[in-house]
Amino acid sequence: MLPTSPQMSSAGTNELVFRNFLTTVGPSPTVLHVPKGEAVFRQGDPADSIFYIEKGRVKVSVCSHQGKEATLAFQNKGDFIGEECMAASHSLRMVTAAAVLPSTVLKIEIKQMMQALAPDNTLVYLFQTFLLTRCLLMQADLIDHLFNSSEKRLARTLLLLSQLGTGTEATIESTTQETLAEMIGTTRSRVNFFMNRFRRRGYIQYSGRGEAVTVHRSLLNILLQD
Repeated sequence: MLPTSPQMSSAGTNELVFRNFLTTVGPSPTVLHVPKGEAVFRQGDPADSIFYIEKGRVKVSVCSHQGKEATLAFQNKGDFIGEECMAASHSLRMVTAAAVLPSTVLKIEIKQMMQALAPDNTLVYLFQTFLLTRCLLMQADLIDHLFNSSEKRLARTLLLLSQLGTGTEATIESTTQETLAEMIGTTRSRVNFFMNRFRRRGYIQYSGRGEAVTVHRSLLNILLQD
């Protein structure tokens, strides 16, 4: 089964729960309008707040001391980012979060979030579900890297990024082949080879590098191969 993210199945419910939190708890969060390419926060910044994505898409990445960058995930409307601040052992950001589409995010101070979680079982359930889903996706990513071919890893990544859900097709607005190569652990040339193969088979539609990619449900056939 294809692992899903919270917003793929319950974005509407999550938004209602979070809207209720905003109207009933403490001071209003800070609303940030983040242009494409700008960082919400950077690796090494103080981890003093958590963020809720109200609109857009955010790339989460990490950079080594040698300057090598790796993309860890893409988070979308209805997701939290910067949740590591809830652990007292992490006083600095471990990752960078940057908008890959124009995004609106809500900045919530740790104290405010903790106060909100204490009496609100619905919000606690929403937050726990998000964290559990993130953990399951990270576990699935590790298994994918250990046991699947780069072709299957690319197919799975495209399906996850498209948030296909129960539809027949969905579009990924802004993802480069270089980023896809980082995510699945291969070269850009290999990604280009498989993207062209998927296109010839009718699994995806795209014009070339840097263009939006339309993903068809038939791409699941790659994951079902032995």
